[in-house]
Amino acid sequence: MNNNNFVPQIPYGTRDLLPREAKQKRIVEGALAELFSRWGYAEVVTPTFEYMETLTVGTGSDIQQHVFKFFDKNNRTLALRPDMTTPIARVVATRLKETPLPIRLFYLNNVFRHEQAQAGRQCEFYQAGVELLGAPDPAADAEVVALAVEAMLESGLTNFQISLGQVDFINGLMAESGLSPKYQQKVKYAMVSRDLVGLGELLDQSGLSPAAQELLKQIPVLHGRDEMLNKAYQLTNNELSRTALGNLADIRKLLTAYGVDSYVNFDLGIIRDFDYYTGMVFEGYTPGLGFPLCGGGRYDNMLSAFGVDSPATGFALGIERVLLALERQGISVSVRSKDVYVAWAENKLAEAIATANRCRKEGRQAELSLSAVPKAKAEAAAREQGYEELIYIE
Repeated sequence: MNNNNFVPQIPYGTRDLLPREAKQKRIVEGALAELFSRWGYAEVVTPTFEYMETLTVGTGSDIQQHVFKFFDKNNRTLALRPDMTTPIARVVATRLKETPLPIRLFYLNNVFRHEQAQAGRQCEFYQAGVELLGAPDPAADAEVVALAVEAMLESGLTNFQISLGQVDFINGLMAESGLSPKYQQKVKYAMVSRDLVGLGELLDQSGLSPAAQELLKQIPVLHGRDEMLNKAYQLTNNELSRTALGNLADIRKLLTAYGVDSYVNFDLGIIRDFDYYTGMVFEGYTPGLGFPLCGGGRYDNMLSAFGVDSPATGFALGIERVLLALERQGISVSVRSKDVYVAWAENKLAEAIATANRCRKEGRQAELSLSAVPKAKAEAAAREQGYEELIYIE
């Protein structure tokens, strides 16, 4: 191989964050960390990779096709974490099991999934999120949804919408339909992927009555505000679905108390693409992006897979997606300008070092020239690099 022709590449689905992008990411993450802390959440950091059997507990088998897997020296299968909910459930069930409930935790981490790369989503991507564990009531779900709204506002976004769903509404209708479990999964997958044509074909072949087919076909388009919830209540007679609708109404009342109800509507077609959700689910959307900025919901059974019976709810917010939305909406992330460039004439390095150190102790950003330069050249360098002030030692 001719090394002169070698061009190093990075793996598919990964990307470099150059200085300005990295700074914007850090600013958004810092603002979110401060927000979560104000709401009483404490940060946790988990390993980037864990044992495969741990990461698939309670998530179903579908997630395995999206996981990056490798082996340790003892031939045990390891995997890069595909999300943060399962690792945090493990931490709570093992390391924090004696901690009084409820437990409020937040994270800022990278996660990994085999996916088709696109703008705003790579195979390695960054998330900020919270998990609220040990609280079964609508008050916990409302807190998590309200915090998701505040997180997007804190990031700089103002034009967005949260859509609330409830998996038991669909589960009740599925049970009422009499479809086999395998056929129900096919129907749910069509709903998750918003494949209305495929959903229609599945239901046409299902053998259900025309009325039952029509009801299931309506699910993906059942979205709106309180009047839609009332309409959905009249469409079904089963107790599970009606209880789910009542749960959404209770959460909505609490969101009004938080003052964020204007950002929230209902979308009963939302199921989410993880099997572990058991109740309220939601996604956040903004104009200009064809995919959700954030998503989450209630997952009351996951911790029991780790031997601890505890309800839980939470959400994750995609950092790259937030930055992409801000860019497309012309909203700039305020990056602090550089403060001071310290340059020096011949034999003045020691004095220049002392000056730079003093500036840094004062909290100012100070870059020190590494060689003596004429003042005119120092002025040009400070201007080109965007410094507000030049200190020239002569």
